Amino acid sequence: MSLSSASRALLRTRPTTKLRRLAQGGPVATVTSSAPKSAASCPQPNTSPLGQPHFPCVEAHRARESRLTATKQKSSLDEPETGPEPSYARPNPATYQLYHHREPFPLIYYPKPLPSFDIAYETWGTLSPQKDNVILLHTGLSASSHAASTYLNPAPGWWEKFIGPGKPIDTSKYFVICTNVIGGCYGSTGPSSIEPETGRPWATRFPIVSVFDMVKAQFHLLDHLGIKKLYASVGCSMGAMQSLAAGWLFPARVGKVVSISGTARSSPSAVAMRFAQRSVLMADPNWNNGFYYDSVPPHTGMKLARQIATITYRSGPEWDLRFGRQLRAAPPDAEFANNGIRTPALCPDFLIETYLDHQGEQFCLKYDANSLLYVSKAMDLFDMTAPALEALKLQPLTPRVHEEEHHTLESVLPHKTSHSKSHPPPANPPPHLNDLAEGMKPLANIPTLVLGVQSDILFTVEQQREVADALRMAGNENVSYYELGGVWGHDTFLIDLLNVGGAIRGFLA
Repeated sequence: MSLSSASRALLRTRPTTKLRRLAQGGPVATVTSSAPKSAASCPQPNTSPLGQPHFPCVEAHRARESRLTATKQKSSLDEPETGPEPSYARPNPATYQLYHHREPFPLIYYPKPLPSFDIAYETWGTLSPQKDNVILLHTGLSASSHAASTYLNPAPGWWEKFIGPGKPIDTSKYFVICTNVIGGCYGSTGPSSIEPETGRPWATRFPIVSVFDMVKAQFHLLDHLGIKKLYASVGCSMGAMQSLAAGWLFPARVGKVVSISGTARSSPSAVAMRFAQRSVLMADPNWNNGFYYDSVPPHTGMKLARQIATITYRSGPEWDLRFGRQLRAAPPDAEFANNGIRTPALCPDFLIETYLDHQGEQFCLKYDANSLLYVSKAMDLFDMTAPALEALKLQPLTPRVHEEEHHTLESVLPHKTSHSKSHPPPANPPPHLNDLAEGMKPLANIPTLVLGVQSDILFTVEQQREVADALRMAGNENVSYYELGGVWGHDTFLIDLLNVGGAIRGFLA
């Protein structure tokens, strides 16, 4: 039977009208028909008694938006000049130290230098009279300088189990410095900092920074502290990139390098995952091209970005053991079919969904959205192959050191460590590995620990092998290389005190 043109038009418009009303949160008109329809042929959504679809996860987003809007409106009336600090605010300045660099700071990707910058940092242990026991600890993407508890801030730090007297990074021997990177939002200069020329937050007027810029800024701090050479440069994840960059930029000033779950060049898969995170964040209307500091932050985009990131931080094997295919406990408003089976919801049902939801919820207001964009972009740009370094016109920086002073430094920081040959360089390396080996030649004389995790899907174990191979091909005969098993994925460096901590302790000794 054929339909009239008017009937066909009505059928075309009904779904559109229904979707529009759903999107606006209004009631949906129910169209009845005299023709009988079976439940099997017309499955119904999870609905309230009135027939209105019910999505508690979406309502939670709306409730947060309302609270944030109300807070911003109240603060703009009661405290028009400053207002309350947002939830991702920097730590209390009394809990960390601050270095202010007054001179213009050139950047790789920006035609003008930063007029000045701040670096937030914390320290543990005692600096030796010769200042020869310093470990510079580099952070991951979203970490602050608070790696371990201090008397100024007794809260546990992000590497609390690894730093302290008798721990793998033994503060009875070493003086540990950890900074918040430039581009971050926990005390160091970044997009949320005040731009001197305007008196307003930089927002997306802030220049693109690189991992090499981050490291150069850290060494200005070391100069300020009178530290001429590091006992070791230690980093995990993005911190491993910084650790390698520190040895490359300042080969005469770094005694040892520790690279854990990092890479010497960002892989396409990692770039793709970070691009997806930035895309959902920038699609949040509240992002407003980065100019959201006087309004509601892009909390929904941040939550989704964190959920994507969390999928890369942990591993499938762990989630099989931890969650399996278990469903969350039935909420009070759960519905059940006539046969007693619980009706699935479009909101989180599986425990793994509730885990991702929780991770995103915990993060979405703790970190500045623009910092996530800038710091993750710096990770994408990192590439230590010779052609990439030449394109950036980068050269290792050699300090002017008197001959007798250089001899003293070498005597207190001997270049000796264990040498693992369990993973020799490939007999027929691919072209990119030759480029990487050529690029990493400045690290040839620095003992290096490379540690990877077999369940890591963000910085895969193949990338750790690549770093070790390139170093050995570059002439480094002091490469200690380890692969760890386990089920924790990329986050193993935060969890596995026995194996990660043991490797660090043995290498530093």
